[in-house]
Amino acid sequence: MRAIFLVDNGSLKPAAVFNLRRVAAALGDALGEPVEPASLLHSNKIPLDELGGEPARTLGPAAERRAEAGAREIIIIPFFFGESRALTDYLPKRMAELQERFPRVSVRVAMPLVDERGDNDLRLARLLADNVMEVVPDGAPPRVALVDHGSPIFEVTAVRNRLAGQLGALLGERAACVAPASMERRDGEAYRFNEPLLENLLESPDFRDATVVVALLFLSPGRHAGEDGDIAEICRQAQARHPRLRVITTRLVGEHNGIVDILRTRFQQVTDHGRVLLELAPRGGE
Repeated sequence: MRAIFLVDNGSLKPAAVFNLRRVAAALGDALGEPVEPASLLHSNKIPLDELGGEPARTLGPAAERRAEAGAREIIIIPFFFGESRALTDYLPKRMAELQERFPRVSVRVAMPLVDERGDNDLRLARLLADNVMEVVPDGAPPRVALVDHGSPIFEVTAVRNRLAGQLGALLGERAACVAPASMERRDGEAYRFNEPLLENLLESPDFRDATVVVALLFLSPGRHAGEDGDIAEICRQAQARHPRLRVITTRLVGEHNGIVDILRTRFQQVTDHGRVLLELAPRGGE
């Protein structure tokens, strides 16, 4: 018996939990077997009355419950763009703890949505292009800013930059340019690779008097990319300073139905014993 989990980092916003549940249900339909939504952290703190009476679950306790119920295989599909520390540090430690209690249980973690070492998969960039084209107004091609949260890990930011290049190629003449940007960054020269910040990009001469489509490289709504979130506030403030600036924001990547096809591929790679991010073989008798 196996258990399949779709796992995000976690949020204190109910909308993020509802989106994870929706995508997990759609992925389960595509696979023909249940997929359980779970977060690494945070989401279990949301009050029940904000979640329709169904608690949000974190992966550690949820996987242990399934192991106690007889599951001998845990498959985890990351709802992440790249290999963040949550996937490369926290998750392996948490799953090793599970194996200490249940040594006969195997754990396999699929690659994230963007596999930097895999094939040149354009599907995620096509989803971004769809989201941009949904909101592009008539008239001169807009400038496009592909915005993520910002990361202390260079490889995660490289994922965003790679997607920005792919998005620019797909949009072609339908966009005046495509520029990557971060919502925020840590202080210090060591994290300069996150530049430009969105607020600074919107201050630049090429953007402050233009129509700008902010393409959100986020999977679920939350305090950053949700309604009245941090990015919306950054854009409002920029438009208040520059009356000729017009900002149009796309929907989130995780709200596009095409995300399920990429997740299904990641699952198939695991079950076909192809590329995996982490594999913990059974240790033997309990």
